[in-house]
Formats: sequence, structure tokens, C-alpha cells
Amino acid sequence: MGRGATGNMGTPPGPVTQARIVRDLKKLGVIEGQTLLAHVSLSSIGRVDGGAHTVVAALRQAVGASGNVVMLTATQQNSRTSRAHQARIAGLAPDAVEKYLKTMPAFDVDHTPCDTGAVAEALRTARGAGAVRSEHPQSSFAAIGPDAVRLMAGHLPECHHGEDSPLAKLYACDARVLMIGVGYEACTAIHLAEYRYTPDPPVRDYTCVIAVGGEPSWFTYKDVELDDSCFDVIGAHIEARVAPRRGRVGGAGSRLLRMREIVDNATEWMKVNRR
Repeated sequence: MGRGATGNMGTPPGPVTQARIVRDLKKLGVIEGQTLLAHVSLSSIGRVDGGAHTVVAALRQAVGASGNVVMLTATQQNSRTSRAHQARIAGLAPDAVEKYLKTMPAFDVDHTPCDTGAVAEALRTARGAGAVRSEHPQSSFAAIGPDAVRLMAGHLPECHHGEDSPLAKLYACDARVLMIGVGYEACTAIHLAEYRYTPDPPVRDYTCVIAVGGEPSWFTYKDVELDDSCFDVIGAHIEARVAPRRGRVGGAGSRLLRMREIVDNATEWMKVNRR
């Protein structure tokens, strides 16, 4: 795994400014017109002047008016099959679990906060900047840029990260994956390979709360069984074949590489190592 690119050992003294972040992104290889799928650990950057909103502004400035910034804005709090839910109810008595399920909020594409970090939440809520969110009730993405509506459209509820998700569109448009202060364990692009390595990948049931006629309703569907437990191993496999651009954004070790290189190499690894 590329954990060597994470951490904040290089955190500069004083607050990290937007100008500093833009400069670091450019040095890393971000250029105007790119479409970025970004994963960001805000704390790894250091003390950012203006916080998460400054990071979003810097990402937008780095890709320019013709570029797009996309982030995962997933939600687990409205599911009873997610790991977060299982951890939340661990040790609760059955009646307490039932009571908790009855209070679980339905997904609202406009208002449900994401649980994928402060920067993703800042991007999701940047409505004045034209942020658009996809409508998957558990694995939504949000985007800002001239292609945001197209990239976020048609995200089917029965497809977390496959051909009917923004990931397939990002692959098709040769997006770059930017990892700031995180390793491959956070690299959502690898999930697309789980749909592609075999014509018949294993599936499982997922259940979450959605709004039907304004009322919360349980929705159960089948989709590919997602397993990120080996993403660090897959990351090492990728980096044995592809040399990502490396650098620091503020104090955060960071990488930039083509999404196609990630997905194609991950797909080849899964063909050999998954059954």
C-alpha cells in the first residue's frame, strides 16, 4: 500500500492558505480542464485557513472553469446493512435496535449529510457554486464543474459503483484520481473493478431508508458485494506497474494518477485473486 504518501509530517507552520494548496496541486500535476475524483483528509493538510471550504475552492481553482471536481458523498446512517450501522447497534438489546431503526432518517439528496469527510461535505453543500449530487441513497457522489449534471445523472439505486454510477462516466472521460493524505484504502475508483473483473460478480442484499411519498420506507436491493479489505494490497499492485505523481499538499502526502490505470490494474488483480 502507499501509506507512505499519507500523514502530515511535512505540515508547514501557520495556516495553510488557498494559494498554497493551489500551488501544491499544480506542482503535483493538476492542470486546468482536468476532471478530478478527489479523496481528501483535511487534518493531514494541516491547519487550513478557512477549513474545508478553502480546500474545495483550491481544487476548483486548480482545475479552472473548464474542469470538474468530484467527491464521494456516501451515507451509511440510513442503512441497516452497512458496517457503520452494525457498529452502532453492537451490544444493544433487540428492543433498543428496533427503536433505533424506527428513528433512522430517510435519505434526502439535498439535505442528508455525507460521512466521507469535511471536504466532501463542503463540496456537497456548495450549491451556490453549482454543486450537484447523485441520487444513490447510500453511495452518492457530488460534483462541481461544467459537466457536473451529466456526471451525476442516472446513478441507479441498484448500482453503488458500477456501470450505472458516476464512476463509469469518470473512467470514460479519463478522470484523474487525487488522494490527499489518504491511501488506496480510500480509493473509491477500485470499486468499479469489482463490477468488471468477472461477468458474474457475487452480489448481496442491501437495505436502506428512502423517502416514498414523503414518508420513510425501507428499500432492499441486490448489488455487487463490495469488499475494500484488500485495497491496500491492490494499491501496491497498481504502483508496481504505474508511477503516480507524488508530492505534498500542505502537510499531506498526496498522489495523482489516471483513473483508468487504477481500474484496469485492479481489474487484472481481481481476475487472479478473487473467485
